[in-house]
Parts: sequence; C-alpha cells; structure tokens
Amino acid sequence: MHRRNATIRVAAARRLRTYNPRAMQVSATPAAHSSVRLEVELPAERLDRSVEEATRRLAKRTRVAGFRPGKAPRFMLERVLGEKAVMDEAVEILLQQAYRQALDDQRIVPLTQAEVDVVQAEEGKAFRFTATVQVPPEVTLGDYKNFNFEPEIESIDDAKVQKVVDELRDQNAALRTVEDRPAEKGDLTVVGFVGTRDGVPFEGGSAERMPLILGEERLIPGFEDHIVGLSPGESVEFDINFPADYTDPDLAGQSAHFAVELKELREKILPPEDDEFARSMGEFADLATLRAEVRGRLERNALDHARHEFADRIIDYAVSNATLDLPPVLVDQEVEVMHDEFRATLARQGIAEPAYLKATNQAETDLHAEFRPRAEGRVKTLLVLSKIAEAEETDVSDSDVEAEVAEARRRYSGDAKTLTYFDSARGRAFIRSTLRRTRTVEALIDAWLAEHPEHAGLPHLEDDQRSAVADAQSAAAIGATDAAIVVEAEPSDEQAETRPAAGAPA
Repeated sequence: MHRRNATIRVAAARRLRTYNPRAMQVSATPAAHSSVRLEVELPAERLDRSVEEATRRLAKRTRVAGFRPGKAPRFMLERVLGEKAVMDEAVEILLQQAYRQALDDQRIVPLTQAEVDVVQAEEGKAFRFTATVQVPPEVTLGDYKNFNFEPEIESIDDAKVQKVVDELRDQNAALRTVEDRPAEKGDLTVVGFVGTRDGVPFEGGSAERMPLILGEERLIPGFEDHIVGLSPGESVEFDINFPADYTDPDLAGQSAHFAVELKELREKILPPEDDEFARSMGEFADLATLRAEVRGRLERNALDHARHEFADRIIDYAVSNATLDLPPVLVDQEVEVMHDEFRATLARQGIAEPAYLKATNQAETDLHAEFRPRAEGRVKTLLVLSKIAEAEETDVSDSDVEAEVAEARRRYSGDAKTLTYFDSARGRAFIRSTLRRTRTVEALIDAWLAEHPEHAGLPHLEDDQRSAVADAQSAAAIGATDAAIVVEAEPSDEQAETRPAAGAPA
C-alpha cells in the first residue's frame, strides 16, 4: 500500500454525496475528529494515460546516453532511474488530478494535510486510492436565547466612593523621611540583605538596595514582618521557609537564613480630604463635586462590567448547548496563537522565554499541553458564535472592514508584519469574522433588553468599544486564519491544490 500526503489550505467543507460518473467513482464517508474518508476509483485507461505522461516528463528531464532530450523510451528510463520510476511518476500525476477532482466533485476543501493511501496501481487494472482529511466541523446549535439568567449590576454605595477618594489621596501623597520612630506597616523602606543556605549565599538571595513598602508582601511571606520595628541603620537576622509553590524549584519549601539592614525609612503624608484637594485633582469646585464624579464613573463602569459579564454568560450558554467535533488542526493553530500571546506577555515583563522555561523547569511541549484545554474552548467558542452569526444573518460591510484596517494602521504603525497581515485577504477575513461575532453577541443582549424593559439599561460605552484589531498581533505573528472563517468560506480552485510529500509510491 502506498502513502501520500497532500497539503491543503484552510477552507470550508460542504455537503457529502456519492458521485458516480463513468470516468471516476467517488464515495465520501464521515470519519472521526471532523474528518472525511474518500474512496476513489478510476478506470485503467486513466492510469495508462498517466504512464504515457510520466514517460514524456521523465524523458524531458533525464539525460540518457544515445538519446536526445525527451526521446528516451520507457525501458531506458527505467534502466537509468529504476524499474518503478515511471510508475511512481504516473501515480503522482494521477493522484494530483484525481484528488483535486474528488474534492471538487464532493465540494470538500480540507483543512490540512490529507492522508492518502494508494490501494491499487497496476497497469491494466483500475486505479484505486483512499484519502482521509480533516474538514471544518458541522456545528449544531442548541438553544442560545432562552436562558434563565439576567445581567447583574453592582450597586455603588458611599463606601466604594470613599475607597476611590482614599486611593486618589494615596496616589498624591508626599513622602517624608522618618527619624523619630521605627518602621511600621505602610512605610516606604530601602533595605539591603544577604540570604544564605548552610552558610553559603544563593543566587538571587541578596540585594544592596531594594525598595520595599512594608505590608505589600512582595518578598517571601513573613519576610517584611522582621523589618517592622527597625530604625534606619539597624539590622536583623532570621530564618524563614520558602513557600512550597515558590517559582524556583531549588528553593521551594526550603529554609534560608537572611541578614537584613534597614537603610532608609520614609512615610506617606496624605493630603487633607478637603475642597482644596478636590480642586487639585481637576476641574472640581469642591469635594462634593469630586465625589459625584467618582460615583458617576463607578456607576457607568458597573453598567459596562455588567454588559460584558452578561455577554460572557450568553456565550457560555450557547457554547455549552452546541454540538461539534473539533478538528485537531484548528486547536493546534490556536495553541500557537496562545503561545505567541504568552511570549508577548513575557517580553513586556522583560523576560526571555528560554529563561522562563529554565526557571520553571518546563519545555515548550509542556506549555502547549497547558494551553490546549483553553485553546479547545476558544476554538469551539469561535465556531459556535460564527454559526449563530449565520443563523442571525449578521452582516459586516466592506466599509466596516476598511475602517478597522485603518484603525490597524494607526494602532500598529511601527509593526510592518502586523500591517501586512491586516492588509491581506486573510487579515481582512479575520477582521470581518471578529466583527460578525461581536455584533452577534451585542444583538442578543439588545434583544433580551428589549424583551425585558423593566430591567435597567446596559448602554454601550463609547470609550470602551474594542476594535476588531485590538490585541491581534499574536494572530498576525503566525499569519493565523480565524478558526471561524473555515465555516464561512466558499471552496475555491486554489484551496484544492495539493503538494505530495517526499518519496514516490512503489
């Protein structure tokens, strides 16, 4: 049995049917993991013609002594190239033609590589092969409208307003050097310390001058408690245990000795909570005006948060009621997107991925295994929302897409790769699909609110309208195709092209 792989671009599958013309017979059967098994049979004369074509092709590109280019007969080519060379080439030619024709006949556009087995390839006999290929899944929607929950809006009371005012005072506090008392929780300190294990300093366990706000527990739990009560210039020594889940596995759960010196001590002096403070924060006539503005912002944020949470619950409800079989290739792609998002997060923190993997004693495969369950959830959500958008006939105009492309040019003006992605057909398809999903969910929310006029409204906040290109650099980084696009696209000639794997069938 011979094996071939065909690389196929991402696209959509359509209905399966049996096709029985005189020249070729094709049957298609659904298989596991959102795949289809094709069984193809061609008459013997098709293979005979491919043998003739293979002979001509090989003769043109093979130098055979005593023959002009293109004139060497089959038996001489097989003497030079091997007895199976012509048949291998013929099978290659026929597979390319028949596989593409079978895809067109069945209106199937595979998602990725097809596993092709040549069952019979003998001159004078019918040519038969099978091809198993992943296809976009059939999404069967369940209920996504008749949910029994409603938006939950956080109430804003005086205590929550006061908390914000206190935070504003803290952010605008002055700092004063403390000389007349020991350190207390909330003080700003500068400390130096040396950590040892069995009398030997360990990596990352020492610092000459480290800023520390007592009470924030930035270091090992309990470390800062030993500093409380010290005055500048004083030192303390103590033993402490690292947490069992500490990021460095060599230190996790282990005991260490620390010698700590308090080098500087300062305290925050909060501004008085009065009208003058309010005026210093902006165009506020007095403290009451500031409080009113804080309350208004908190109430608007509460409505916006309620709308977002309501949207998430609707999505979870719709996804949980839908049925589909996820193609592994779409999950694999989403894992790569998540991996790129993770790299970007590390980069923003100034951490190189190899350093992170070493510190956490992980390999890239461990990360992918960790990402995979969430990737499956993300892909399922994209596909279900796309199906709902189709059912609800949600439309996105070309002008809407172009407006988002313009936003991408503004947002990512210095990122040539991202801009190229969004200027491409694939990037524009990503934008259109994202907009369709967003508008579909927003329409479901608005429809529910219209049916429940007794409920407080959840207006769209103009300053919180997320662009379809926001946070999309990870998709652009790998040239991703939105998973939902595969159930929206139409098959094309280009999408049915094949590229056989190395090695010819025997």
